[in-house]
Amino acid sequence: MESTMKELGDSASVLDLDPKTAVGGGVEDVYGEDFATEDQLITPWTVSVASGYSLLRDPRHNKGLAFTEKERDAHYLSGLLPPVVLSQQLQEKKLMNSIRQYQLPIQKYMAMMELEERNERLFYKLLIDNVEELLPVVYTPTVGEACQKYGSIFRRPQGLYISLKEKGRVLDVLKNWPERSIQVIVVTDGERILGLGDLGCQGMGIPVGKLSLYTALGGIRPSACLPITIDVGTNNEKLLNDEFYIGLKQRRATGQEYSELLHEFMSAVKQCYGEKVLIQAYFANHNAFELLAKYRTSHLGTASVVLAGVVSALKILGGSLADHKFLFLGAGEAGTGIAELIALEMSKRTNTPLEECRKRIYLVDSKGLIVKSRLESLQHFKQPWAHEHESVKTLLEAVNTLKPTVLIGASGMGKTFTKEVIEAMSSFNEKPLIMALSNPTSQAECTAEEAYTWSKGKAIFASGSPFDPVEYEGKVFVPGQGNNAYIFPGFGLGVVMSGAIRVHDDMLLAASEALAEQVTDAEYEKGLIYPPFSKIRKISAEIAAKVAAKAYELGLASRIPRPASLVKYAESCMYSPVYRNYR
Repeated sequence: MESTMKELGDSASVLDLDPKTAVGGGVEDVYGEDFATEDQLITPWTVSVASGYSLLRDPRHNKGLAFTEKERDAHYLSGLLPPVVLSQQLQEKKLMNSIRQYQLPIQKYMAMMELEERNERLFYKLLIDNVEELLPVVYTPTVGEACQKYGSIFRRPQGLYISLKEKGRVLDVLKNWPERSIQVIVVTDGERILGLGDLGCQGMGIPVGKLSLYTALGGIRPSACLPITIDVGTNNEKLLNDEFYIGLKQRRATGQEYSELLHEFMSAVKQCYGEKVLIQAYFANHNAFELLAKYRTSHLGTASVVLAGVVSALKILGGSLADHKFLFLGAGEAGTGIAELIALEMSKRTNTPLEECRKRIYLVDSKGLIVKSRLESLQHFKQPWAHEHESVKTLLEAVNTLKPTVLIGASGMGKTFTKEVIEAMSSFNEKPLIMALSNPTSQAECTAEEAYTWSKGKAIFASGSPFDPVEYEGKVFVPGQGNNAYIFPGFGLGVVMSGAIRVHDDMLLAASEALAEQVTDAEYEKGLIYPPFSKIRKISAEIAAKVAAKAYELGLASRIPRPASLVKYAESCMYSPVYRNYR
């Protein structure tokens, strides 16, 4: 983390490091993982030079049947492998054929995790080259089922577990992780996993899944990523009574005991990995807000990707952001976070005070519309959204009363955008924007088919989980997926490559704008408001460049001097899964 790169010319190497003449920040390639180092010979170092049987058991350096005859002789592999030499491309083809034989998504998930444990580069090669097919397998929606069954499918640890047993010695536990140059951490306490509730220690599937996307989609090298689960117990009775549960079998700790462990964890992380380590926290609402306020850990992705979808949809809807009225179902962490980012962008574009922009955005929670008469009973994060309006009890009543142009679901409750709600939205909007964002698929506020059918083909639809294209009256509609995987990997790369000392809201806005700019006219004609995931590495490089540029503009970047072309620099820093040639 402390080494930095000189300005990259056309022929400069990403390994052109000079820590003596530059400020700490940026990226550091220890294992020859970046795109810019593909053609260099590397030595498969672990503690010593890996060879023989140990080399085949090291997922970072193992190439399976792709070791050449020369490499087999040099690294004592002769006889340990069948005589055939297979290229990485042929290995990829063989494995994809095998994975496609499985009927259940969870079987595909397990096959991918087993591949990652034995051959890291081949895992990421498969994921990058087949991203649209495999993203739902390694991330939403399959990762939800994987977390529910994590105790039963657990093979070997993929991250770091910090439990209440380690209270008082968290720093020592962090030092047990074999890597020192950690740049991105995803941490959860398992209390709120997608729409599935408290899964305790089994929530590890989320940090593991998110960090695999930081690497595959955003190019953050695997050695710089650290998944962490903080185990403070669980209130899930089923898990507490499950003989195969892998976590602490006790009620979830709260209050001072919980806060002290979190404080110790945050302090230890900074001490171990430096001030610039990027921490993405995945916690339940009440703890997430406290963490954000106390530590400014970055809640990346969801809000930013929704804003990008809204900005992109303006080309179909017409008008400016301030011309539209927004109605949310759900006023928790996700809902208020998205609403605040939309208000910030509106304020920035119109040069209007934030408080005025918030008046274009309404939120409905379990008790109805958030209004001024409820102010005293509202949690603090809901209070800015309490507007002067009469009491409204139901979503349908709110739709008919407010007549919003955009309906956003962040409730975690399935089937809440009913036929009556969609029909009402379509009655006063030529093209209503319907975003059913809750995950997994079973918790989506409505399906793509319901949105298109009930709106008679008028809706512009996006969801959190993937839905197949829908044919309605002879026309094929392709639903957008407001997947936070569009944003957080590229955002993370931008933060890391600029050596940003902290995350600023304007960097999130820059990420949203960069994503919206990636949608082509041809994609708009299909009703899409997000670009296809097949272009995600290019999209991530563009997002990273915009985020880094904003960090430099705000004076938050520590990588000096600034690269001449941030896009080219981002691409050169991205992890490449192509097999390396060994000396």
